[in-house]
Amino acid sequence: MDRALQEYYESRFETMSSKGWEQFIEDTLDIKNTISIESLNSNEQLWFAKGQLDILNWVLSLKEASERAYEDLSK
Repeated sequence: MDRALQEYYESRFETMSSKGWEQFIEDTLDIKNTISIESLNSNEQLWFAKGQLDILNWVLSLKEASERAYEDLSK
């Protein structure tokens, strides 16, 4: 792994180990938990909610995905 990529991941991990990141993840989970498929009245609302959930799930899995990628690149 080159130095620039290593610094990229180190910065990301530093951010993700902060109290602010922990609070951000808690807020993100709270937002995700407010999305209720049962309350949607149209296909447009359904697709919008799907997009929201895709993004929220990406954010919530970012730390784990970054750790896996870093491990793979370090081999």
